[in-house]
Amino acid sequence: MRKSILFLFIASVFYSCQTSAQGYYTSKNKRAIKLFEKALQADRDIGIVQGSLNDKAYYAQKAVDKDPNFVEAYLVLSDAQMQLGKLTEAIDSRKKALSINPNYSKVEYFILADMQMKANQYQDGAKTATTFLGFKGTNDRQRAQASLFIQNAAFIQEALKNPVDFNPVNLGNNINSSQSEYHPTIMGDENTIIYTRTIKDDRVMGMRKEHEDLYVSVRSTDGEWQVSQSVSDKINTILNEGSSTISADGNYLIFTSCAGYDGYGPDRNGKGSCDLFYCKKIGKRWSRPRNLGAPVNTNFWESQPCFSADGRTLYFIQNRTRNTGDRNNQDIYVTTLTNEGYWSKPTPLPSTINTPFAEQTIFAHPDGQTIYFASNGHPGMGGLDLFLSRKNEKGEWSTPVNLGYPINTSEDEDGIIVSPNGKRAYFASTREGGFGQSDIYYFDLPENVRPVLTTYMKGIVFDAETKAPLEAQFELIDLSNGETVISNISNDMTGEFLVNIPTNKELALNVSKPGYFFYSKNYTFNEKQKQEDKPFLIDVPLEKIEVSDKGFVLENVFFDVAKYNLRPASKVELDKLYSLLVRNKTIKVELGGHTDSDGDDAKNQILSENRAKAVVEYLIEKGIDKDRLTYKGYGETQPVVPNDSPGNKAKNRRTEVKIIGK
Repeated sequence: MRKSILFLFIASVFYSCQTSAQGYYTSKNKRAIKLFEKALQADRDIGIVQGSLNDKAYYAQKAVDKDPNFVEAYLVLSDAQMQLGKLTEAIDSRKKALSINPNYSKVEYFILADMQMKANQYQDGAKTATTFLGFKGTNDRQRAQASLFIQNAAFIQEALKNPVDFNPVNLGNNINSSQSEYHPTIMGDENTIIYTRTIKDDRVMGMRKEHEDLYVSVRSTDGEWQVSQSVSDKINTILNEGSSTISADGNYLIFTSCAGYDGYGPDRNGKGSCDLFYCKKIGKRWSRPRNLGAPVNTNFWESQPCFSADGRTLYFIQNRTRNTGDRNNQDIYVTTLTNEGYWSKPTPLPSTINTPFAEQTIFAHPDGQTIYFASNGHPGMGGLDLFLSRKNEKGEWSTPVNLGYPINTSEDEDGIIVSPNGKRAYFASTREGGFGQSDIYYFDLPENVRPVLTTYMKGIVFDAETKAPLEAQFELIDLSNGETVISNISNDMTGEFLVNIPTNKELALNVSKPGYFFYSKNYTFNEKQKQEDKPFLIDVPLEKIEVSDKGFVLENVFFDVAKYNLRPASKVELDKLYSLLVRNKTIKVELGGHTDSDGDDAKNQILSENRAKAVVEYLIEKGIDKDRLTYKGYGETQPVVPNDSPGNKAKNRRTEVKIIGK
């Protein structure tokens, strides 16, 4: 966790400018001025001459002892005390300077307000910020920050009165070590975690003798995390590899690598200081990483990626300055994968989310509607706080909601991920009782900041006849609007797939592969299923496209009760059938209608025939040659299960397609 260095930077710049620009001091005491100038020289020597920070404080203190009305000396003393971690004393020194000359400098009120906020003197900070805002001709950015100080003070006052439940639990020494662990990411079934660890290494050039690597741990059948291992020797190097994101099925990994402008070999050539790289899992091994390339990566700083559950959207953080230490230029960007397989030009999230200050560590929940992120630009506890925002039906992000105290504190809370069911959150923290520096913890997320309940579907796609695993495309489509919620591909070697499913939508599953008839299912969640919170484990056998007596049930073709007009939600499935017929121009099909046994037999026969006819008419209207299509009503004569329950009767009410010729 890190304190803001905003006021340290401003103060240091201000002193060097103020004393040289004025050409005079508020003191006329020559001895005091001489001591003060020694303090200024010590300030310039910081980082070069050992002990210069203590000298700065010493000489500044001596200067005010000689002249108790020496404004500049009090300000330099405040600066030194602040750098030494004596924040309360630093505030007192700066207040003393302003009490001597309230009109000395407008910006000093801003610096003092910032210091007071950092020292948890919220009400005093808000009052000082209000005084600063009363001045004319001040810096716009400082005015925005001062306004935020006032909002933060009001938020903090209420947050401290209404703390949320928060009981973080350390993930244990199989994951955490004496080094720092942070930026976790998890697979869709919550059984694999990948995170960043700092590694001590004398090979690292420069002052810091450590680098960042990615580590992975898998949960055993008894629910315990296993001893973590390096994710791959193809991924980890002596460079910094960190802040990664893994797809729900675990087949794609995007991570940050900081190689600098020169790079370290062709595989890690970067466009900027830090770039995003990707690799794919082939069998059980990761491929060699490749730069994600333009337009995602630029000559700026890109980091902290996050896949969305749809498999086609990527969020990440970009810093639009060369100086990556100035994090106030960090915003959240989003890019989408086009149908041609390229990433679109990234766009920043709207001003509802991004502020003139710092946003980072974005996490998009698998519900497709909720994001969590860190920011110091929205009302909060003072540093980086954790927020959530929800997307409405128009695709607009809501005003961010602070996760509350003590999840958020006056320190920096930097990064959170949330389990698919929304009940558990993972984050990194430096706190007593850990194994080293920053450790990874989990906690139960309060009800009011949970996402939509999401479960997962896991299985294998295979050839129905040979049982050989298949690489196939699978989609989850929202039947209410026809939009694709998730699009991905099963593993080309194992046929395995894993997707997260939001439980507040009626969804159609479609699995397709050239040369095979598509597989479809329908998922609608009732309250009992939501409460059980169980995953769907399914096998997906694909049948080759060939003449057969076997019919394929169109699971997502819907009619009103006792009627044969197609409901709008049927369009998704029928368009898939249309596409299959377009790709396979030689096949002829029969559409068959089936009913349950309720009602009059003759009426059921007519109803089934009309329903099959409605599907044929839809396909003809779309452009399929009518000579390739026939229809037949079977009424209640071919049940697939006994007509003895509402559930079984629903299965018997179906529309089938059969390949009858080429």
